[in-house]
Amino acid sequence: MKYDFTTRLNRTGTGSAKWDDMYRKAPELGFGIVPLSVADMEFKNPPQIKQAISDWLEDAVLGYTDPTDEFLDACVSWQRRRHGWQAESHWIVPTAGVVPALFNAVRSLTKPGDGVIVQPPVYYPFFKSITEQGRTIVRNPLVRTTLDDGTPYYRMDFEDLEAKAKDPANTMLILCSPHNPVGRVWSPAELRQLLDICVRNDVIVVADEIHDDLIMPGHEHTAIMSVADVGEYDHVLVATAPSKTFNIAGCQASAIFIPNDDVRDRFRKGLDLVPASELNCFAYPATIAAYTKCDDWLEELIQVVSANFDFLRGFMGTYLPELVVYPMEGTYLAWVDFNAWGLSTEELQSFMEKDALLFLDEGYVFGEEGAGFERFNLACPRDVLEESLERLVHAAKERRLGSFAKGGQA
Repeated sequence: MKYDFTTRLNRTGTGSAKWDDMYRKAPELGFGIVPLSVADMEFKNPPQIKQAISDWLEDAVLGYTDPTDEFLDACVSWQRRRHGWQAESHWIVPTAGVVPALFNAVRSLTKPGDGVIVQPPVYYPFFKSITEQGRTIVRNPLVRTTLDDGTPYYRMDFEDLEAKAKDPANTMLILCSPHNPVGRVWSPAELRQLLDICVRNDVIVVADEIHDDLIMPGHEHTAIMSVADVGEYDHVLVATAPSKTFNIAGCQASAIFIPNDDVRDRFRKGLDLVPASELNCFAYPATIAAYTKCDDWLEELIQVVSANFDFLRGFMGTYLPELVVYPMEGTYLAWVDFNAWGLSTEELQSFMEKDALLFLDEGYVFGEEGAGFERFNLACPRDVLEESLERLVHAAKERRLGSFAKGGQA
C-alpha cells in the first residue's frame, strides 16, 4: 500500500475526545489500550491534507475567513465525481459541523411542539437536536429481519412511516444515509419510497450523508438528491462533510446542500441566531485538499476497513458464534448484538470496560432499540483490533459467558 494504515498511534495527552473519555472512565488504565468508540480514526491523516494546511499557513492571516470559490467548487465536484449528482455552488451553506446543522435545521424549519421523525437505533445527537429545542421525537424504528441466506438485516418500516408522516403535527424526518450505527446503505428504491411518503405528506427530509464516502466493496451509496425531482427540492436538504472520510473533524468543515431558495434562506437566518457558527480558517484548505487530492488515500482506507470487518466477523463466528454481527455495507462502524449473553445494559457496559478493557459506543445510546448491542470502530490498525477481540474472548471465558457458559471451549 502507498499509505500508512499500520502505525499505532498514541493519542494520550493530545486532547483526543475519545481517549480522554476512556481515561476518565479508567484513570488507572495502562499504556496499550485503544478506544474503539467515537467515530474518528486511529490512522494518520492523508499527507496531502497536512501539506495543504502547512502550505496555506506560509502566507495566511488567521482572521475571519469566508468560503472561497475554490472551496465551493471542490464540494460540488466531489459530489458529482463520487456520487453522481450535480449541485450548484450557491446551494451550499457551510457550517461548523453536521450536528450543528441538524440542530439548526430543526430550529429553523420546524415549530416548537412539532414532531420530528427518526429511525432508531440511530446516531444519538438526532434525539438531542429534537428534544433540546422543544420538539417531539417521533420514532419510526428500523425493523430487524433475516435475508433468505440467513444474514441478519435491517429494513425501513414504510407502513409505520406512512402513518407517522400523515400526522400533520409531524413536519420533518432526519434520515441517516448511510445509517449509523446499523451500517445499511439505502437502495435507490428505498430512498424513493421514503421521499414519496414525505413529499406527499409535506414532511421535509434532512439527510445526514456524512458517511457517504465510506462504502464497502460491493455496495454503492445513493445520494438522496439523485432520486429527488426538481419539484421536490423544497422538501430536501443534505448534510455532507469531509470529516469522517478523511478524519478531519477538528477542522469543523461541513457543506449543507439546500437547493430551494426559501428553505436555504430560512436555514441561513437560523444560523444568524447562533454565535460563532462560522467554519474555522483551517477548514477551507483541508476540505479543498481532501476533495481534490485524496481519492487514492480513500480507496486504500476502504480496503483496510473492509478487511477489518471481515476479520471481526470471522473472529466472532469462530469464538463467540452466539453474537450477531450485522452487515457493514457502509461506515467504518460494526454493529454487534450481544443480547444472547442475557446481560442488562449496565452489566454489559461494565463487562466491556472493566473485564475486557474495551471502550466502545454502547448500543443503548442510539435508542432503546440498541439495548444489548455494541458499536465497534474499525478504523484502526489490524493489530489494535486483534488485541481488542482477544481481550473480549479472554474476559468472556473468565466470566463464562455465551459459548463459555459451562466452561466449554468455543
